[in-house]
Amino acid sequence: MNYIYLSPHFPPNYYNFCVALKRLGVNVIGLGDLAYDNLRPELKESLTEYFRVDDMHNYDQLLRALGYITHKHGKIDGIDSHNEYWLETEARLRTDFNIPGIKMDKLDMIKKKSDMKKVYIKAGVPVARGFVVHTIKDAMQLVDECGFPLVAKPDKGVGAANTYKIKTAGELTNFFETKPTHVDYILEEFIDGQIISFDGLTDKEGNPIFYTSHAYERGVMDVVNNDTHIYYHSFVDIPRDLETAGKKILKAFGVKGRFFHFEFFRRFDNEKLVALEVNMRPPGGFTTDMFNYACDIDIYLEWANMIVNNKLTDDYMRKYHICYVSRKYNKNYVISHEDILAKFGHLIVHHAPIDAALAMALGNYGYLLRGKNMDQLFEVQKQIHLMKG
Repeated sequence: MNYIYLSPHFPPNYYNFCVALKRLGVNVIGLGDLAYDNLRPELKESLTEYFRVDDMHNYDQLLRALGYITHKHGKIDGIDSHNEYWLETEARLRTDFNIPGIKMDKLDMIKKKSDMKKVYIKAGVPVARGFVVHTIKDAMQLVDECGFPLVAKPDKGVGAANTYKIKTAGELTNFFETKPTHVDYILEEFIDGQIISFDGLTDKEGNPIFYTSHAYERGVMDVVNNDTHIYYHSFVDIPRDLETAGKKILKAFGVKGRFFHFEFFRRFDNEKLVALEVNMRPPGGFTTDMFNYACDIDIYLEWANMIVNNKLTDDYMRKYHICYVSRKYNKNYVISHEDILAKFGHLIVHHAPIDAALAMALGNYGYLLRGKNMDQLFEVQKQIHLMKG
């Protein structure tokens, strides 16, 4: 089996996917723009070959690379990066080389928020009121229906980039005067609630063979726009309504042989779920490692086993709560890093700096706390986040 992994060095912990494929006898071909000598040793050892291009955004270079790889190694059985940023590139390459997986004809429904909304509605999952707007007159229709605040975000975008909370008519006017004219924006009612997710992995028939859930203190939009830190935690027991809605969405989108990360709001006023967006990838940062620590599994190997054998290696159980706690270097914290390790080291299963490209959303440094008592983890989180002044 020949499997191409795009940009295998980033995010830094995703080299483990290549290592797992290699363990199961797959020819893993890395395709990226980082010099080979700069790849970590474990990644080098897992790759049958590494093809370096000057620019990952130059599609002609990627086409030539896959042509060479196909000529040398034969049929390509799969391609992935597990990274939202390269989702469209993967789909183009799959389409051009007839590689199994998401192709260009299915891309809009998983990239455009307006198309996602149509699928949610068809699946019977509640959504926020809203639509793509081109003029302030369009926007005022939504204001008349649900009032302020509103949220404006690119209809086709990654993460919380260029996303705004609009609280007044003046801010709405300013938005239309300053927004990029070449970008379609979707405007939605602001949902006051907590973000929770339904995350996991399906087999090649679309059956969820691993799934879990997480709750977030605040949304990425708030973290990025307000330059604050973040924490989020896993559930041992998934709320029943979340599991039901998540499985409906899995079926509606036809997710097969992939990770998924579905986001919802849990409304504060009535605790009902409202679908936010789908991502056909694992949740970012250390969350794949949170899977492992919560269940005592190796999700990287489980994904590889799904690719090769279409099943998990074994059954799993959600045994522990895992809480990710971030810190930012521009904040003045009460407790030092050294004191955190000394006082709470028995609960910390992993800690590491965050790549600069992810720091605005995930912080500059992250800690993973593990325990069976979530209240205990919350107390530690408060101590880690306590700031002077």
